[in-house]
Amino acid sequence: MPTFIVLSTLTDDGAETLVKNPERIKEVNQELERDFGVKVVAQYAVLGPYDFVNIVEAEDALAVARAMLHLASRGSVKTMTLEAIPVADLIARLK
Repeated sequence: MPTFIVLSTLTDDGAETLVKNPERIKEVNQELERDFGVKVVAQYAVLGPYDFVNIVEAEDALAVARAMLHLASRGSVKTMTLEAIPVADLIARLK
């Protein structure tokens, strides 16, 4: 299954929501899988220009794009999504 890296930054509203309800992170992860077929494989809170690094799997890029648009429409988070290519696959294609 294709892997994607989602870098996310909370808006002021998103940060306020997490302070009030930290479990919201897990609720959103469950929603992503249930409603959009996007499984969160790993998730890290980070320091710097992004607040979270999320490793997700989905059927294709369109599934991830759809899910991220729905999240962004809520006004609580902004995301940047990168498709992750396994190095072994890249090496194989370069031969």
